[in-house]
Amino acid sequence: MSRLVMKFGGTSVADLERIRRVGRLVAAEVAAGHQVAVVVSAMAGKTNELVAWTDGAGPAAEGLPPSDDEYDVVVASGEQVTAGLLAMTLRNMDLPARSWMGWQIPIIADDAHGKARIDDIPPEKLGAALDAGEIAVIAGFQGVTRDNRIATLGRGGSDTSAVAIAAALGAACDIYTDVDGVYTTDPRIEQKARKLAKVSYEEMLEMASLGAKVLQTRSVELAMAYHVPVRVLSSFVEPGEAPGQGTIVCDEEEIVEKRIVSGVAYSRDEAKISLFGLPDHPGVSSTIFGALADANVNVDMIVQSKARAADVANMEFTVGKRDAQRAVEIVRSVQGQVGFEGVAVNDDVAKVSVIGVGMRSHTGVAKLMFEALASKGVNIQVISTSEIKISVLIDAAYTELAVRALHAAYGLDQL
Repeated sequence: MSRLVMKFGGTSVADLERIRRVGRLVAAEVAAGHQVAVVVSAMAGKTNELVAWTDGAGPAAEGLPPSDDEYDVVVASGEQVTAGLLAMTLRNMDLPARSWMGWQIPIIADDAHGKARIDDIPPEKLGAALDAGEIAVIAGFQGVTRDNRIATLGRGGSDTSAVAIAAALGAACDIYTDVDGVYTTDPRIEQKARKLAKVSYEEMLEMASLGAKVLQTRSVELAMAYHVPVRVLSSFVEPGEAPGQGTIVCDEEEIVEKRIVSGVAYSRDEAKISLFGLPDHPGVSSTIFGALADANVNVDMIVQSKARAADVANMEFTVGKRDAQRAVEIVRSVQGQVGFEGVAVNDDVAKVSVIGVGMRSHTGVAKLMFEALASKGVNIQVISTSEIKISVLIDAAYTELAVRALHAAYGLDQL
């Protein structure tokens, strides 16, 4: 009997009626002969409410340790409520089910509270329960540290929980969301967006990291590392209502016909930091980005150019919008050591990216991107590339125009 992990996000369990629909979807998989574990998020909006409560409680007094561990206790409670309600619903349907918290499995995590990473999931207890015919309903987003404290996995962490549990159990993983698969771009921006039947782990990883919000980045990393078959599909259908729906995330070798470009992603959560008058000699970049790394500020796109004066350069890099002011403060803290002339920040920017494994074997992808943007009067501020993606930083006002232009330029509306 094959094992299946089903994961349901916040909108899928937003109220009791939706939880009952989830129950029907779970029952259909049990009837099909699967051993089923279900991972649930908190009800839509609940985590935001819990976070607001922790903000209202305020920081710890001077001299006491930060309350990050207690923050996790509060925000992890949303998933506990959902897990209990779904287990009750399944029992009402005459199906054997019980809820599992992260510490009961256990999902062992490190102690980076609020953004913990999973270290290990011993499968024995959960596997025995599934073998006994029980449906395991698991609170996503949470684990337990080695000193028995609750630790949460960061926003979107229920996706990571589900894939990690699937890897531990040797199971496939179905991620149920409010969309019916992975699209070539955001359908809210481009009505001609097409659903992809299959997408490679690498493409999905780039899409997730570049702004597509279908799957959390770390969940895709885990799926790729452990070769977990993942399917993204909609929870807003009844069992059997939409056969063959969804997008399969799989190894590149399983996709017969490689598309040059599979999708266009965008992110408005960007800020550009500009440094002027940098001394152009070894060690400068190391000092600046070392200080940012020590403060856990993630840097994305970086470009350096010669200034008009000899032995002087200018530099631009991007960080998340929430980190912008802190990044400026950190950079200014090393200004005396580095000796640059000035710093400026612009958070009215967006990153637009094209992604596709076919880029490895095709030329002219960048040329077409730049021509498409130029034809719409979109100016490019910063460019970064990898083997399967090209990202550009543009004025935020042109985000939707750029997405639509690139979607059409690569023929994604014809898939």
